[in-house]
Amino acid sequence: MPGARVAPAEAAPPAEVAPPTRGFLAKATLVTAVLSIAGALLGLGRDQALAHLFGAGTETDAFLVAWTVPEVAATLLIEDGMAFVLVPAFSLAVARRARGTGADPVRALVASTLPRLALAFVAVAALLMAGAPYLVAALAPGLPDPGLAVDCTRLTATCVLSFGLAGYCSAALRAHRRFLAPAAIYVAYNTGIITAMFVLGDRWGVRSAAVGVAVGGCLMVAAQAPSLARQLFGRRRSAPETEATATADATAAAAQGPSPLDGPEVTKAPQATEVADSPAPSMKHSVELALIAPVLMFALCRQSQVLIERFLASTLPSGAISHLNYAQKVAQIPMTLSLMLCTVTFPVLAQALAEGDTERARTRVERDVAVASCMVLLGAAAVFACAPQIIQLLFQRGAFTAQDTAATATVMRVYSVGLLGHTLVGALVRTYFSAGRPTWYPLAAMAAGIVATSWIGAGTVDAWGVRGIAAANAIGITVTAALLLSGMGERRSVPIRTRRVVHELSKPVRAAVCAAVAGAFCASRVDSPELALAAGGLTVTVVYVLLLRVLGVKAVAPAFRTALRSVTRRLPHVRFR
Repeated sequence: MPGARVAPAEAAPPAEVAPPTRGFLAKATLVTAVLSIAGALLGLGRDQALAHLFGAGTETDAFLVAWTVPEVAATLLIEDGMAFVLVPAFSLAVARRARGTGADPVRALVASTLPRLALAFVAVAALLMAGAPYLVAALAPGLPDPGLAVDCTRLTATCVLSFGLAGYCSAALRAHRRFLAPAAIYVAYNTGIITAMFVLGDRWGVRSAAVGVAVGGCLMVAAQAPSLARQLFGRRRSAPETEATATADATAAAAQGPSPLDGPEVTKAPQATEVADSPAPSMKHSVELALIAPVLMFALCRQSQVLIERFLASTLPSGAISHLNYAQKVAQIPMTLSLMLCTVTFPVLAQALAEGDTERARTRVERDVAVASCMVLLGAAAVFACAPQIIQLLFQRGAFTAQDTAATATVMRVYSVGLLGHTLVGALVRTYFSAGRPTWYPLAAMAAGIVATSWIGAGTVDAWGVRGIAAANAIGITVTAALLLSGMGERRSVPIRTRRVVHELSKPVRAAVCAAVAGAFCASRVDSPELALAAGGLTVTVVYVLLLRVLGVKAVAPAFRTALRSVTRRLPHVRFR
C-alpha cells in the first residue's frame, strides 16, 4: 500500500487482521451468491418488463442509449473502478484500527475522501445532463429519435452520484468483511426500475424506465447506509470478523485441515506490513491519483466495448441495439455468478499482499481462477445449447415477437463464446490492482482488446450484422484475458504458475464444448420450449460434470464437499421454534 513500509521477515510483527476462516469465506460467498442471484433474476424481470411494455424498437433503442450511463457508472464506481482503489485503502485503515492506537483511521479516511469524491460525482452528473444531446449524438449517430434518448439520458445521469456513493459504501463494507448489504444493492436497484415502469409506463412511456434508474440508485445507497454507519460510529471492534460463529469455525477449521477455499497451508511465517505511525491513511497516501487513474481508465476502457457495439448497431435496422442488449443481459449471468467468490476474496487477497505473503496470494488467485472458470464454462455451455428456448420463455410475449427471439438467441450464442474471457479478465485484474501500487499494464491489455473489437466489428457489421458485433466482443475480451494471464508476474501482479493454470483451464474448456454440442442436439429434438430447455440443460450438466471427472479437474468438487460438510455439521444443532 502507498505510505506503508515492508519490514523484514524476521522482525515482522503479527498480522494486524487475522485471515478469515474457511467457514466465514463459505458463508460470505453463499450470501453474496444468493443475493446476486436474486438481483440477477430481478434484472431479468426488468428486461422482461421492458420487452413486454415497449418491445424491441425505436423506443427501447433510445432508452438503451441512455442506459449506457448507468452501465458505465456501475463499472467505474461499483463493480470495478473505484473498488480496486478503495478496498485496499479501507483494508489498510481497518488493519490500523485493529491496533487501537490514536484516532480512528477508518473515520479519518472517510473524512478525507468522501466529501471530495461526492463533489466530483455531482459535477460529472451535472455535466452529463447539460451535454446529453452531444453525448447521444456521439453514442448513436443513426438513432431515429434522439430527443427521447436525450430525455432518458438526463434522467439516468443522476446515477453518477448515487452509484458513486453506493460504490463507496460497498468498498468500505467489504473491507470490514460485511457482504450482506453490498450484495443486496442490485435487488434494491432493479426493484426501483421495475416499479417505476409499471407505475409510470402508461403515462411517460419508456422514460419511466429512466426514472426507475434514478430511484433505484437512491435505493442502493439507502440499503447500505445503516450498515456503514454502524461500522463507522458503532462500538470499536478488534478485528473485522466479529460474527459469533468465528471462533467455532476457526476451531473446526484447525481440526479438519486446509480448505479448498483457503488453499494449502503455508508453514513459513508471512511477511507482515509495518503500518506507518500516522493515525490514518489520507487521500494523499492511500488513494493517490497515480493509483486511481489507471484503475478508472481500465474500467472505462473495458466498458467502451458496449459503446462500440451500440455505435455500430445504430446504423442497422431498428431493434438491433435491443437484440444486443437482451442477449448480453442473459449471457452475462453465468459470468456474474462465477465471480462471486472473487468478490468475497478480494479483501483477503489485498490483505495477503499488504502483509507480503506472496505464497498465500498466489494460491488464492489460482484457486479463484480455477473455480470461476469451471463455473462460467458450465453456464456458457448451457447458454449456447438452449439459447432459443431461454429467450422464448423469458421475452417472447407482448411486443416482443418470434423474429426478435430468433435474432436475440443467435446473438446470445455468439456472446457465450466470450464468457470465459470476461470471467478471466474480472478475476485476474483484481490481482494487478490489489497490491496498492500503480500499474498501467491492465489498461494496455484492455486497449489491445478494444482495438480488436473495433476493427473486427467494423469489418463484419455490414455482412453479419449483430452477429459480427457480438463476435468482435468475444474475440476482443479473449485477447485481453490472454494478455492479462501472460503478464502475471512479481513485477506487475501476483506471480502465478501460468503454464499450470492454462493447462488446467484447457480441461473444462474441452468439457464445455462437448457439453454444449450434446445439449444443443437434445434441445433441438423437443418441440416444447420448456421441455427442450430441461432436456438441454440436463444434458449439458451431466456431460460437463462427467467429463470434468474423466479429465481430472479437481477445482470444484472439493469446494462442494467442504460446503456440504459445513452444512451437515450444523444440522444436529438446528432447533425449530
